[in-house]
Amino acid sequence: MNSPRKPRLLVAAAAGLGTLLLAASLHGPPFGGDGPTSTEVAIRVDQVGYARGEAKRAYVMGPAAALAGARFEVVDAGNDEVVTAGRLGAVTGRWNAEFPSVRSVDLSALNTPGTYRIVLTGSAAGRSPAFRVTGARELMTPLVRDNVRFLQAQRDGADVFTGGPRSALRHGPSHLADEDATVYEPPEYDEEGTELLDEELTPAGEQVDVSGGWFDAGDFLKFTGTTSYSVAELLLAQRDLPEMAELSDEASHGLAWLDRMWDGDTETLYVQVGIGAGNEAVRTDHDVWRLPEADDRLDVSPGDPDYTIKHRPVFRAAEPGEGVSASLAGRVAAAFALAAQRSATDDPEQAREWLEKAAAVYALADTAPDPDEPPLTAIPGNFYPEDSWQDDMEFGGAELALAAQALGDEREGDWADDAARWAGAYLRSDVQGTLGVADVSALAHVDLAAVLDGGRAHGVAAADLYDDLRRQLEDGVARAGDDPFGAGAVYDDFDAVPHTFGLVATARLYARATGDTRYAAFAGRQRGWALGANPWGTSFMIGAGEVYPHCPEHQLANLRGSLDGKGAILRGAVVNGPNDAGKLEELNSFPTMKKCTAAPPEGAWSDFDGKGARYLDDVGAWQTVEPALDFTTTALLAFALTARAGER
Repeated sequence: MNSPRKPRLLVAAAAGLGTLLLAASLHGPPFGGDGPTSTEVAIRVDQVGYARGEAKRAYVMGPAAALAGARFEVVDAGNDEVVTAGRLGAVTGRWNAEFPSVRSVDLSALNTPGTYRIVLTGSAAGRSPAFRVTGARELMTPLVRDNVRFLQAQRDGADVFTGGPRSALRHGPSHLADEDATVYEPPEYDEEGTELLDEELTPAGEQVDVSGGWFDAGDFLKFTGTTSYSVAELLLAQRDLPEMAELSDEASHGLAWLDRMWDGDTETLYVQVGIGAGNEAVRTDHDVWRLPEADDRLDVSPGDPDYTIKHRPVFRAAEPGEGVSASLAGRVAAAFALAAQRSATDDPEQAREWLEKAAAVYALADTAPDPDEPPLTAIPGNFYPEDSWQDDMEFGGAELALAAQALGDEREGDWADDAARWAGAYLRSDVQGTLGVADVSALAHVDLAAVLDGGRAHGVAAADLYDDLRRQLEDGVARAGDDPFGAGAVYDDFDAVPHTFGLVATARLYARATGDTRYAAFAGRQRGWALGANPWGTSFMIGAGEVYPHCPEHQLANLRGSLDGKGAILRGAVVNGPNDAGKLEELNSFPTMKKCTAAPPEGAWSDFDGKGARYLDDVGAWQTVEPALDFTTTALLAFALTARAGER
C-alpha cells in the first residue's frame, strides 16, 4: 500500500467538546427511532443494495452461542412478507470481544427486484437496514449523480452551483480574490512539514487568475494534483455514462481550473492555491472555521496574519520552463489528453488544443529526480505523500497516445513508446500500490494495453500489465481472506474507503479489458463493505443507505448543512472511514465549529471497533469523516464501471 496522507486540518485541543447525540434504534429509522435496541447481535448489509445476478453477501455478528441456532428470513421491506429464508453461513472469523463471532449470509439467489430486510429468528433476534435488489445500472447511476452533487458543493469562485434539489448544499461566490492572486516563492517548512519556518512569504513578482475549481476536502485549499486525478476519473467515467450531462459539466468545470493552473506561454505549472500550515505571522486555511464566502469579507492588508486567508498564495511546481515533478506532469497531461479524446469527434479543433497542452506539460516532466526527495504533490509535501511517479508518466503517455490515435496525430507511436518505458520502470520498482490518489497504475495499465494492441514496447506487453492488475487485486483478495467482513483494504490506516473503491474499479477495469470475471464477486463484496456491510454498519458515503456520516469534518456542511440528515446534506461525499485507533486520540475543535457527534443506531461506535481500527462520526474527527475529492471520484468511477458491467 502507498504511504498514507497526513492530516489536512491542524489538530486542536478537544477538551470540552460538546456533543449533539443523534441516536436511533435498530428497528426504527436511523438516527431517531423509537423501537427497542440491542447490541448483542448485529446484521450488516450493503445498504444501497445488490445488483441482480451478482453474488450477494451480508454478515451477522454476535456471541457464538447466540448465532449457533439462528436462522434468517428475507422480508419485503414494505409489508414484512417473507420472500426467502435459510441458515446462517459459515463462521468467517472473530471481530472483537463484544462480537466474537461473524457469520455470512448468502443472498445470491435473491434476484427479484424489490426492497428487503433481513430478520433473524431462532436463537437470535435482529433486523437489518433496508436494501434494494435491482439492475446494476438502476442501482449505481443514482450514486454517481450524488457524487456529482458533492463536486457541485465543492465549487469555488463565481461559478458556484445554484441548481439541484432543495436538499442540495449551497454557498455563495467565494474566493474572488483568486482572480488576481500573487505567486510566491516556495516556502520552507520544518522536518515534519507542520510549521512554516519563513517569517513571511516571498512574492515571486507575478499575478495569476486561479479562480474557480473545487475545494479539495473539508477545507478550501485547491491542489493541482488531486484535481487532475479527479478530472481524469470523471472523464474515464464518462466513457460509461456519456448521457449524464451533469457528469460532463462537472468534468468541464474541473478542466477549466486546471487550464488556469497551466501557463503555456511561460511553461509554468502551478501546484496549489492556498496554504494549510503556517505560523503566528502567516495564518492559513486550517487556522479558521468559516463559510468559504467569509474570506472575501476580510478587511486585511499586507503584513496582517490573515492576509493569506483572503489573498491566497499560489505556488509554482517549478520555475518557468524548468522540470516539473513527474507525478504532477504525468497526471495533468493525462487529464488534458482525456479531454482531447472527449472532444475528438465533435470538436477536433478544441481536441487538438487540449492535446498540445497535454504534450507541453508532459514534455516538462523531470524524469531524473533526486532519489532521496519525494515527488512534489503539494506544499507542504506531507499533505499528499507519494512514493512513485513512473505510474503517472505511464498514465500521461497512454492517454496522449490514445488522443493522438483519435486525431490522427503522428506522435502516437512516440507517446506509446514513452508510456511502455515508464510502465516497465514501474513494474520493476519497489513502490507498487493499488488505485488511489498516490498510485494511478491501474488506470494507466488498462489504457496502455489498448494502445499496445497485442504488441510489445520496451519489453512490456499487455499481458505484463494485466499481471500487475492481478497483483493489485490478489493483494486485496489475500487481505479479504483474513478479514471476517472480507475487507480487501487496510482499515487501520488512512484511505481505507478510497482504496476499497479503488479495488472495485480495478476489478471492473480488469474484467472489461480481459474478459476474465474471476474478481467480480470480490468487487461486489468490497462495494458492499464500503456501503454498510462492515463492522460499524454504516455506509461511508453521505446520503447512501439508512446509516451514513451525519457530522463530516467539512466546514460548509457543518455551518450551513443539516446535522440530523433531514435537510441539506453533503450528499454524495465519500469519507476516509475507519482508521488506526491511535490516530483518533485528538479531535479538531474551533470556536465557530458547530458541535456534532452522531451515534450509531445501536450502542456506540466503540462497540464495533476492532483489529486496531476505530471509527467515529464527529465533526472533529478528520481522521474518519473528512470527505475529499479523490475519495469521491474514485467511488464515482467504481460505480460507473459497475453500472456498465451490469449491461454486459
